[in-house]
Amino acid sequence: MLPTLPIAVLEEVFTNVPARELVCVCRLVCRQWKELVDSTSLWRDRCRREGYEPRNASNPLKDWRQFYFLCKRRRNLLKNPRAEEEDFDGWNIVKNGGDGWNVENVSREYPLPDRAVRKHFATSYDFCIKSQLIDLVKEGYGAAFMDEVQPDVIASEWYSPCQDCGCVYQFCVELLDQNKMVIQKFCPSPLSFHYPNVMNWRQIKHVFRDYGPGVRFIRFTHGGKDTRFWAGWYGIRITNSSVEISPSGDA
Repeated sequence: MLPTLPIAVLEEVFTNVPARELVCVCRLVCRQWKELVDSTSLWRDRCRREGYEPRNASNPLKDWRQFYFLCKRRRNLLKNPRAEEEDFDGWNIVKNGGDGWNVENVSREYPLPDRAVRKHFATSYDFCIKSQLIDLVKEGYGAAFMDEVQPDVIASEWYSPCQDCGCVYQFCVELLDQNKMVIQKFCPSPLSFHYPNVMNWRQIKHVFRDYGPGVRFIRFTHGGKDTRFWAGWYGIRITNSSVEISPSGDA
């Protein structure tokens, strides 16, 4: 027989048990433990202790446990988003026009808001396009979870024109099914920058919501070129790209 402990003591003990073990082990011990592991108060307290707070306080959360696990696993699903790896690791080069893609240091005169970003990708005088395909199941977001929960999918990156030359920038994110057919996409019209430019960094961001069942992959594509056909890399600059799975309404 297990000793009977006050609920407050059990809650304190459970807040120090790894979350996965709580759900997969402790929850199966007895009815009392199951009810406690399923309780809103346990997961709300755990979220607050670990610094996970809903950004929209006016909209009460329905499932604190789900919110906790989504926050805990939230990360950038793109590889090499800041041009820090050699040989464009993680990216599929779709077009390598002109002198091809290049990696450059971020100018000290024109830094990004996030000063930790030190490098960026640069395009040339003909189209440079690259992409990544994210397998959600391999990243730990199973089919049933994506279909039933439909968490927010947040895609973003930072871009800047070269101050010496006009350029074109394009950005496209697609939610795909098992056969890689498009379920929903965000592909705005290409942006054109005319010479002369002010080299300041801008962010593009889109949140996918209520996209329906079937999403299994995310394809992220970006690129551009300069408009004066100069040898070298005077096209759009891109860095700090990101795709994250987020609790709904927490973008």
